Amino acid sequence: MLITKLEAILFAIAKPIAISQLSKQLNISLEVVREAVDSIKENFNKTESGIHLIELDGKIQFVSNPDVGEDVSAFLKKEASGPLTRPSLETLAVVAYRGPVTKPEIEQIRGVNCAIILRNLLIRGLIEEREDVTRLQNVYTVSVDFLRELGLHGLDELPKYPDFHENEKIQQLLSEVGNEPQV
Repeated sequence: MLITKLEAILFAIAKPIAISQLSKQLNISLEVVREAVDSIKENFNKTESGIHLIELDGKIQFVSNPDVGEDVSAFLKKEASGPLTRPSLETLAVVAYRGPVTKPEIEQIRGVNCAIILRNLLIRGLIEEREDVTRLQNVYTVSVDFLRELGLHGLDELPKYPDFHENEKIQQLLSEVGNEPQV
């Protein structure tokens, strides 16, 4: 069951995570987590597997098999150059009007998981992710490329920016994010 949990977590976060952090958050000894990580490596790090587990400086991450790296890269380039989907546009609007905004806040506003959409917007260079030490999690803001694509000098040029950026109803909705139990 631990291996299943770790695989799901690694898949969902799609970025490096410290083994020690997994141990702490799952309340499982470092040795047990280490054994599970080694087992996952044994299962995935094979030529016939499209997913591999890499480790560097005590952090692990699922990545695509290096043998198919060119194919994956070509696919992502095509995906990144196509038109934005409606969910991507909605997420981008939330980041533009409410940023800096956390992933849970975006999901509270949209009502759905946004992990893949955020990854795609990051790949396209339309948003940026940075650590916010006061919120103890990453926040998202639009990038300079976003402004350039829209021909804007600043976010205040977006239609009705003050109305949405400081909207009381949205702020009340976002205040509920902090009241949810942590999983």
